Amino acid sequence: MAGKFKRGAVVYDKQGRDYTVESIDGGMVYCVSDSGVETEFPEAALTGEAEWNARNTGKRERLLDRLKASRLYAPPTPKLDRAASEQVLVKIEKLLPGIQTHAAVATARRVLAETGDQDLADEVTAAKCREAFDAAPPEARANLLAFVMGQPPAVLVGAGRLGDNLMRAMLDKFLEANPDFRGGARR
Repeated sequence: MAGKFKRGAVVYDKQGRDYTVESIDGGMVYCVSDSGVETEFPEAALTGEAEWNARNTGKRERLLDRLKASRLYAPPTPKLDRAASEQVLVKIEKLLPGIQTHAAVATARRVLAETGDQDLADEVTAAKCREAFDAAPPEARANLLAFVMGQPPAVLVGAGRLGDNLMRAMLDKFLEANPDFRGGARR
């Protein structure tokens, strides 16, 4: 009986690591990795290149729906005031443009890590992340922004009702902790 893989074919294990088939004997596939490590797998434990690519295409297509459905986008408990959450979101984006997109991307990476789909992290665009972020209720967005900024959500939302100086101080703290942040210029 012919196996489903041929010598020289690229195959993938369950973690997505790729190997080149060296030989097949009695249902066992003997492979070598790019680094030269030789290993063996039962034939059923491997996936061919076409099947692997089709699997990942389906995952990418469902990615936005999975992001929106994540528990991270649910309204937080304890509840935050909706109007105050909207107010702080507007104020923060005015003071530090791009921070909500940064929070959206960071949240998407957290969702992918929780679901074991880190391999799709490079394929997540900022636009898709922001679309999922903007679809969430203001309380959830304020909660996620607070997490990224390293602030308790209630403190961040409460600070939105106060003057801009406290918010600037919180944003300065965020920028010190995230020197690689590439949002818009602060006004």
